[in-house]
Amino acid sequence: MKAVIMAGGEGTRLRPLTSNAPKPMMPLANRPMMEHIVELLVRHGIDEIVVTVAFMANTIRTYFGDGSEFGVRMVYATEHTPLGTAGSVRNAMEELDDTFLVISGDVLTDIDLGAIVDAHRQAEALATIGLVRVENPLEYGIVITDEDGGIERFLEKPTWGQVFSDTINSGIYVLEPRIFDWIAPDVPVDFSGEVFPQVLADGEKILGAVAEGSGEDVGTLEASVRAHKDILDGRVQVNMPGFEVSDGVWMGEGVEIHPDASVTVPAVIGDNCNIDAEVQVGEYAVLGTGVRVRRDCELERAVVHDNAYLGEAVRLRGTVVGRSADLRRGARCEEGVVLGDEVFVGEDAVISSDVKVYPFKTIEAGAVVNTSLIWESRGARSLFGRGGVTGLANVDATPELAAKVALAYATSLNKDDRVVVSRDSSRAARMLKRAMISGLQAGGVNVFDLEVASMPVTRFHSRSTEVAGGISLRLTEGDPDSVTIRFLDAAGADITEASQRK
Repeated sequence: MKAVIMAGGEGTRLRPLTSNAPKPMMPLANRPMMEHIVELLVRHGIDEIVVTVAFMANTIRTYFGDGSEFGVRMVYATEHTPLGTAGSVRNAMEELDDTFLVISGDVLTDIDLGAIVDAHRQAEALATIGLVRVENPLEYGIVITDEDGGIERFLEKPTWGQVFSDTINSGIYVLEPRIFDWIAPDVPVDFSGEVFPQVLADGEKILGAVAEGSGEDVGTLEASVRAHKDILDGRVQVNMPGFEVSDGVWMGEGVEIHPDASVTVPAVIGDNCNIDAEVQVGEYAVLGTGVRVRRDCELERAVVHDNAYLGEAVRLRGTVVGRSADLRRGARCEEGVVLGDEVFVGEDAVISSDVKVYPFKTIEAGAVVNTSLIWESRGARSLFGRGGVTGLANVDATPELAAKVALAYATSLNKDDRVVVSRDSSRAARMLKRAMISGLQAGGVNVFDLEVASMPVTRFHSRSTEVAGGISLRLTEGDPDSVTIRFLDAAGADITEASQRK
C-alpha cells in the first residue's frame, strides 16, 4: 500500500523556528517531525511513500533522498502554487493507482493506521477518515457518525455551543483513486471543507474509524513545547534517539557530562553534547546534537537545537533555542521565549516572557528585551551612548541603521525643517552620511550638507536661524573601526535624553 505525506506547509505560526526550514523538518525529540511519520508508516508495513512538497522543498529532498536510508521508497510531487490538502494529493495522482493512505508530515501521532485501513476495506468505502477522541475539540474539525460508522456531518473549529461530538478529524485518510473525480485540477481544494461534504451530498459512503492512539497538530510554538512533554511522558509513542541510560533519560553517543552536573528525568541529550560541572538539566529538557553547556547553567523545560552554545550561568525556563544560537555568560530567557537560528545573546541580557527573536539577530550585553525582534537587526541596551550613537562601521553602524535613525530624528522635527549634516574624511562616515541624508529626506526634512567639516563648524551652522538641528558623523576617538553619530539641537548642543527618547 502507498502513503502520501503532505509536507508542503510553511509553518508560519511556528516562526521563528520555521524561518529557515519547512514545518515538517522542525525537530521533535531531536528528529524532524516528518521522520517520526515515516517511522510510523514503516511500523505498519507501508514502505512506498509519495511526498507532496512546496515550501523549501529541497530541504526535505536533501534530508530524505530516495528514502532508502529509512527503509522506504520515496518520490516527490512538487506544488508550484498552494493547492490545499486535496489539491496537493491530486497533484500526485500519477503515483496513486490503488487504495492509498494520506497523512500530514507535520503532526505528532502514534495512531493505529492498520485499524483504519482494515475498517476501510471491510466497509468498502470510498473514503475513510481516522478519528480520535479529544477533551477540547474547539481547535479541530469535529465529525459525527451514525451507528455503522458512516459520517453524517462535519464542522470546522466549532464554538462550545456547536460541539456535538468529541471525535475529531485526525487528518489521516484512506482513499480510493475514485476520489480524484471530486477534486478539480490545478486549483486550491480542501478535503474536509469541500471534497468530503460534496462526496456525502452525492450519496457516496465516507467511513469514520475511531482509532487507538494519540494525535496532535504541532501548529504553534505552544503546541511544540507540549508535544515534547507528551513524548517524554510517554503519551505518544515514538522512537527516541540514543540510549535510555536511566528511566526517563535518553542520551546519544559521544556525550560528556561532568560528574558534578545533574540531570532530572525526563530529559533527552543528543549526540556529542558537552555539559560542565554544576549544570542543572531540569525536567523536560531536550538538547540537540553538539550542544555546549558551560558551568552553572540551569535549564528547565528548555528545548535547545543543534550546535547551540550556552555560556556560564545561563538560565533557560520554558524556552526554545534555535540551531547554532550563542548565549553568553549570565543570559536569561523567561517563559515562552523562542530564539531563532544563530541568534547571539550578550552577557547578562534578559529576554522577557513570550518574546520571539528571529534568526541572525544580536542582543547586546545587558539589554532587557521586552518585545519581539523581527525586522530589527539587534536588541540594544541603549541606542545612544555618552557621545551619541556608536558602533562598528558596516557591522553595527550599517547604512540601514543610519537611514532608520535619521528618519526617526526627522519625525521629531517639523515638516520642511532644515538639518545640517557633516562628516570627517573617512570613507565609513561618507557612506553613512549619504544613508542619513536619505532618511532625513524620507521624513520630510531638508538637508544642508556641509560635506567634510569639523565639529565646531557643524555646531556653529546648527545655531543658524534657518536650521532646526544638526548631525555629525566621524570616526570614534581611539577606535578607527567605529563611527560615532552625534545629533545637535537648534542651539548647537547635543540633544537631551528627552529628545533621544523621542
